[in-house]
Amino acid sequence: MSFTDLLLRTQALIGRLGEKAASLEEKEQLLIALDALSFISDTGRTPGFEEYHKNRSDSAPPLVIATFNTREEADAWMENHPDPPQQAHVLIAGQYFLTASIPDIHHRALLHTPVLAWYLEAMIREGLPAPAAAFHTHEEATHWLNTQAEPPRQVFITIAGEYHLAVYHYKINLRALYPISLAAKSARSGGPEN
Repeated sequence: MSFTDLLLRTQALIGRLGEKAASLEEKEQLLIALDALSFISDTGRTPGFEEYHKNRSDSAPPLVIATFNTREEADAWMENHPDPPQQAHVLIAGQYFLTASIPDIHHRALLHTPVLAWYLEAMIREGLPAPAAAFHTHEEATHWLNTQAEPPRQVFITIAGEYHLAVYHYKINLRALYPISLAAKSARSGGPEN
């Protein structure tokens, strides 16, 4: 079944559920979901949504929409953006930040978020798979990742015996390596509750 067919069937299912909804509030919530799918289709964003869905299905790390070398670059982008994302993840020097924008009061901010550490913690709880590859140095691992014709969305490797997550951030065409030790740091600083 094509992704477009899947979207149409999902819209039909939501419509049927809306007809059977027990309250006006439930009907409104289902209508919002239906409108969201219609918005995706009607604005030509089905391919982007399909890619996003595939990313989620592959258990890839949180989606990133932009990357910056410095906080100053990111702040300038956020301040000068004509329509900044209200809530999206960006990378600053390899660390996850969340955009926060309230257009009515022209409030724009970038907030550090431990979302990657939380993601890694969840992966550890589920049990880490055997590494796909092992390297002696970070440079060897980086070379391997950068020479993959079709980089993996996410795969575990080891560097000098330490687990790392090799990631391809498809939206921004960025390949990155994240040490699993980030999850341990998050746990020490009061990560998410189980």
